[in-house]
Amino acid sequence: VTTICKGLQQDLISRDVDPAKLTEIPNAVEVEKFTHNQVLPEDVSALRKKHNLEDKFVLGFVGSFYAYEGLDTLLSALPNIISKQPNTAVLLVGGGPQETNLKQQDAELGLVDHVFFTGRVPHDDVALYYDMIDLLVFPRKSMRLTELVTPLKPLEAMAQHKLVLASDVGGHKELIEHNRTGYLFKADDTNALGETVLSIMAQDDHDQIKTDGFSFVKQVRNWHVSVSNYLPLYGSLIR
Repeated sequence: VTTICKGLQQDLISRDVDPAKLTEIPNAVEVEKFTHNQVLPEDVSALRKKHNLEDKFVLGFVGSFYAYEGLDTLLSALPNIISKQPNTAVLLVGGGPQETNLKQQDAELGLVDHVFFTGRVPHDDVALYYDMIDLLVFPRKSMRLTELVTPLKPLEAMAQHKLVLASDVGGHKELIEHNRTGYLFKADDTNALGETVLSIMAQDDHDQIKTDGFSFVKQVRNWHVSVSNYLPLYGSLIR
């Protein structure tokens, strides 16, 4: 039996599956797919201007708006962040079941000048939107799904040399090493999210963390490395 992460492997062991029968073959990304993207600075500047994000520190999320993604936690943390860093904005790229609720929350919190919904964007334009974002935020809520399963989005962000902040659910902790390849905050804790964002914004240089995050994806979480794990597994079965 193969699993895509340690969380699922441990869950199977807790169900009395023999550990000797389990092999972790983790999810990965095609690094070349992102490094070959050619994004022109002038195109990014034009898009920032279109979305009124000039001279803003942009917190962003790119993906589907499901409840477990915890985007409501991000919006709840924003008033405190803005009170200390007024030039902060949130860019939400995509759509999904929670879109209406998030827009309602945005209005109730009086954040309409700081939160921008793009709707779903063409696949070919996604790299442009990633380049508009200063800090990718993945505030997943703590629940069985998020504790056991690793997502792909943080890996995709790191493959593009982006700075990432994520909740400390089990799935994220398998991907991100706090203060080395990215940042983690206590899941479901609005204050912890806000304070971590402010701490990151107070730092002048994030180049090393971006570089270490990219190196982790390139050296460990790429498909060539991941799929190669099948070779000894199949070899052991046919001997």
